[in-house]
Order: sequence, then C-alpha cells, then structure tokens
Amino acid sequence: MHSSLKTLLEQMRITEIDIGSRKHLLEFDQDDVDALLLCRPLVDEKLDDIVDTFYGIQTSNLEIAALIGDADTLDRLQSAQRRYILDLFAGVYDLEYTNNRLRIGLVHKRIGVELKLYLSAVYLLRRLLVSSIIDALEDSEQRAAALTALDKLIYFDVTLVFETYIQSMLSEIEAVKNRTEKYARALEETVAMRNGQLRTDALTGLTTRRYLHEGLQRALHAAQRRNEPLSLIFVDVDNFKELNDLRGHAYGDRVLCDLGRVLMETARGEDTCVRYGGDEFCVVLANSTEEQSRTSFCERVRLLLAERLPGVSISMGIVQTGPEHYESADVLLKSADRRMYLDKTDKKKAATSPANGSGRAKSAP
Repeated sequence: MHSSLKTLLEQMRITEIDIGSRKHLLEFDQDDVDALLLCRPLVDEKLDDIVDTFYGIQTSNLEIAALIGDADTLDRLQSAQRRYILDLFAGVYDLEYTNNRLRIGLVHKRIGVELKLYLSAVYLLRRLLVSSIIDALEDSEQRAAALTALDKLIYFDVTLVFETYIQSMLSEIEAVKNRTEKYARALEETVAMRNGQLRTDALTGLTTRRYLHEGLQRALHAAQRRNEPLSLIFVDVDNFKELNDLRGHAYGDRVLCDLGRVLMETARGEDTCVRYGGDEFCVVLANSTEEQSRTSFCERVRLLLAERLPGVSISMGIVQTGPEHYESADVLLKSADRRMYLDKTDKKKAATSPANGSGRAKSAP
C-alpha cells in the first residue's frame, strides 16, 4: 500500500504496545498522569498568558518570524499551541495523542523548521510551563511530582517528533534515490542507443569500422582456442566514384546497401560483416581457409551481386591465418587490404591488355 493511504502511526509502525513500551522506558505511570491532571485547572487559567508570552519571544527572533510569515499563520499557530498545552495536561496519552504529536513533527518538518529551532521552542515552552506550575503549586511534593511528570511527557513528545523528522528525511532520500535511478536508467538507455548507433552503420546495417578490431580480436582468440583457421576478406566496389557521378548518389547508396545485404546473406552466424568506410567492406570468416573463403563465400557474393546489380563489380582480397601460426589483427587487415588492391590492379591490367578487344580499340590512334 502506498504511504499516502496509511496513517502516520501505520507508516511508523507505532502501536498501543509500542506506546506502552515508550512510557515504561521513561517510567511514566499513573502517578505522573495524576500529577499532570492536578495542574490542569492552573494551566487553563494562565493558558492565554503562556501562549502570548511564548509567541512574543518567538517572533522576536528574525529567523522564526520569517518562518511564521504573516498574522493569519500566527493566529493558527497560537490556536494549535493552546490545544497542545491542554493535551499535555489532559491525562490521556493514547494512540490519538501520539498521532497528534507525530503530525506536529511532520508539519514543522514540511514548513522547514530546523530541529534546533524546534528544540529551542520546546525549551521555551517548558520554561514557561514550569514557571507557571511553580507559581501555582505551593505544596513542594506536588510541585516536584508535576515537574517530573511534565519532563517525562515532553521527552515522550520530542522523541516522536524526532522520529517524524527522521522518517520524513528518509522518505526524501528515497524519493531522490528513485529519481536518480530513473535518470541513470534513462541515461544508460540513451548511451546504449547511441552506442548501438555507433556500432551499426546507418546505411547498410552492418557493424561499423569502430568495432571491427574488437570483433576481429575476438574471432582470433576463438580460432586459437579451437585451433582453427580464420580468414579475413577486404571488399571494395570497383569504380564507385564513377557510379556516383554517372548515376547519382541515390544509386551509389543502393549499391552499398545491396552489397551489404549480399554479404550478410552469404555470411554465417559466427561470421562478422563490417562496413569499413565509403565503399569498402570487411568480412571475418570463422573456421575458414583461404580456398574455402574464395569458393564458398566470394564466388557466391559475386553471383548474387551480379543478379541484383548487373554491371557492378567488386574487388576482394583474402588472407588466412592459423591454425599453425596466427597473425595479429593489424597485420591481417593490412594484408587483406593489399590483396584487394592487387585484385583491382589485375582486373584493370586485364581490361587494358592487347589481348582484350576493348583494350585494343582504346589504344588505336
């Protein structure tokens, strides 16, 4: 149940048994009740003087006067103080009395009365009540009994107020904690989303270059543990700039997206496909030799791409490491990149060689 649906007694788990225990600890018994009841007529007679003197002294303190604020609030406080004093000498100190004391503490905490100010007010009120009792009771034994009983009851009340302050502060701390946790979760979600955006290329949906090294290192460690070969393939779209210039950037984006999909469709679950940048891609093939990568992966990629994008070709460089010896991630990347450029260079040479009809036509005067 939410705390707003519980009484203060329920929130603080105070019962009649607990109240009895508190009184027992303070040795507050029926004799104390009788001693306070004896003072009731005397207090009634001086009640207005006590309240007026109390607030006259309180409002002379600028800090307290600022908390009170205005005449209407002062009138309400004076009325509440009269009820409080009468309750002190009413002789009934049960659950209702306790709940009223808790409410006093809660109200003071909510309006910003610091404990030092509350305690100074309690001290002032006690001093005024003690002075009135001493003036009114001539019998020294009755006077001593009344003053002792009053001290016990004021301790009883102050303890309740302190616990209310503490409970309120704990609730505030819990509320701040909940807000902080909520903010932290929102921040984590934002960071996770941004990390996801950084990890995934927005155009092709492949992993970004930023995480290539991490994925390649992980694949290398796995290959070494299993004593398996690993292949890295560097992929580049041939004449991509010319495609962009002749057919527009929208077509260039389509080429990159379709190539990314072809790579993903051809790769297996344990493989990693990365957009390296621009029109360059990398594929990490687990447990695959160079020959297996060429026949089972590269050839299929070329076939699928030819079906979807006729006239678009790619160059690929394949490098294998393991199982006898494993190169580092950096060495593999450089080797695959170099082999890709060799593939591209070989195709350009073949296109311009004398054996090629189009090459002879281009070289004719």
